[in-house]
Amino acid sequence: MPIVAQSTETTDWVSRFADEVIEESERRAPGKPVVVASGLSPSGPIHLGNLREVMTPHLVADEIRRRGHQVRHLISWDDYDRYRKVPAGIAGVDESWAEHIGKPLTSVPAPKGSSYPNWAEHFKAAMVESLAEMGVEFDGISQTAQYTSGVYREQILHAMKHRGDIDAILAQYRTKPKVKKQQKAVDEAELEAEEGSGAAAEDDGSAGGGGYFPYKPYCGGCGKDLTTVTSYDDDTTELSYVCKECGFTETVRLSEFNRGKLVWKVDWPMRWAYEGVIFEPSGVDHSSPGSSFQVGGQIVGIFGGAQPIGPMYAFVGISGMAKMSSSRGGVPTPGDALKIMEPQLLRWLYARRRPNQSFKIAFDQEIQRLYDEWDKLAAKVADGSALPGDVAAYTRAVGTAAAELPKTPRPLPYRTLASVADITAGHEDQALRILSELDPERPLSSLAEARPRYDKAEAWINTHVPADQRTIVREEPDAELLKSLDEASQRSLRLLLDGLAEHWSLDGLTHLVYGVPKVQAGFSADATPKELPPEIKTAQRTFFALLYQLLVGRDTGPRLPTLLLAVGQERVRALLGQ
Repeated sequence: MPIVAQSTETTDWVSRFADEVIEESERRAPGKPVVVASGLSPSGPIHLGNLREVMTPHLVADEIRRRGHQVRHLISWDDYDRYRKVPAGIAGVDESWAEHIGKPLTSVPAPKGSSYPNWAEHFKAAMVESLAEMGVEFDGISQTAQYTSGVYREQILHAMKHRGDIDAILAQYRTKPKVKKQQKAVDEAELEAEEGSGAAAEDDGSAGGGGYFPYKPYCGGCGKDLTTVTSYDDDTTELSYVCKECGFTETVRLSEFNRGKLVWKVDWPMRWAYEGVIFEPSGVDHSSPGSSFQVGGQIVGIFGGAQPIGPMYAFVGISGMAKMSSSRGGVPTPGDALKIMEPQLLRWLYARRRPNQSFKIAFDQEIQRLYDEWDKLAAKVADGSALPGDVAAYTRAVGTAAAELPKTPRPLPYRTLASVADITAGHEDQALRILSELDPERPLSSLAEARPRYDKAEAWINTHVPADQRTIVREEPDAELLKSLDEASQRSLRLLLDGLAEHWSLDGLTHLVYGVPKVQAGFSADATPKELPPEIKTAQRTFFALLYQLLVGRDTGPRLPTLLLAVGQERVRALLGQ
């Protein structure tokens, strides 16, 4: 793997953060591995907004590894969080899921048909699979395992002992009016990453009538967190609580009790101190005044730690879809994206924009333009003409410090592959024939050379292109239309047909279809746009529309050179009346 230049040589955001994180880590914990962190709540599908919570520290961690430093990227699975609401895809269909609200995510059954033991593991598994495909190396930490095994016992007792200090910090923000978040929308299809590290909307433990307690037990009767701590003794660690849901009461010794957790605004800074986190980003939900990240910056000192370097990351948009929330149905996930795009492209989308910049991930026609842009960048990197910052983003996209990601041997244009997959409707022999004719001097020997990009393009055509936009080639010529053509239209078809055999390649047919209207108007087929009057563009559009009507029965379709190759010479001649 090429070494990405440090921030003195480039302007990419990853290098700048890596500089800062290395310096801070050497100041706080000299000689120890650099620790960066992410937090994900598997309360539902972990979406593409949540992925920014992982990719931001991943890219920084990977840059630090490239420089020869040891680094750990922790992903805390917030699977001991409460089950807050029934996702839209289940609500209204199966009301029984509502009975689990308030239980830990690991105590909720997995969705019906799942092979996983519980709700959290079901949604965690899909994310783990996607991260593996993207080359993301991490150490996963289950908060259920941490809490139920007593790992945080000393931290919990410490928090309870210093509950007055914690309450005083939180009190500074409780009476302040909430400021409505203002952020310019990406577009009307903007998707907000609403849930980042843990539950931003979770209460801070202030609801109890017997004083402030930063710890909330899960009920021994119903298993839910709808409990109120009524008393606590610092010397004996005896804690009493009552459940508002089922009325269950219990007195336990907190020094021996493992069925509960610190409230979120205390839990997060406790973990910063416990794990020695140097870098962890947060979404806008955690970064507003009085929110988890800001309050945590003060509470972490109680645990003897310091707040991480923590950039706020902005929204991730998806063209044409409603706002994202990982507790609602129909959410686009990394797995959804990886079905239609190679992991290199997805990595690039996160690498090329600073964390505070919004960007869009395309599931519609825009994906073809994104791929064109990506391929142009690859060509510039290869010939040495790309800018340093673009080279850095590209290098981070195609691989990690450990290895390059598997790639398509012959990365043909995505829009061409999509058109071929559309026209051939799953017939691989036909797809290979067409793709082999794209470049007669270097024919494709098997579809394996075009995979996995071909498979991604085919999946996009089959799952994201509406049926009325799919391409169906005519079975028989449109005799009525052919009969109605004027002399100029008939001549244009003859010029095309006469040149088919000689120009039967992608480049050749491109030259031919654009050249016919030029020749008809008395110009050379090689004439450039600057040498031609504006009317030629109109004539070209009219000619293209005629060809589409005769071949597929509508005014538009896949790029004509690709379509002609797909239909084949013999059938093209028949459909065009020869």
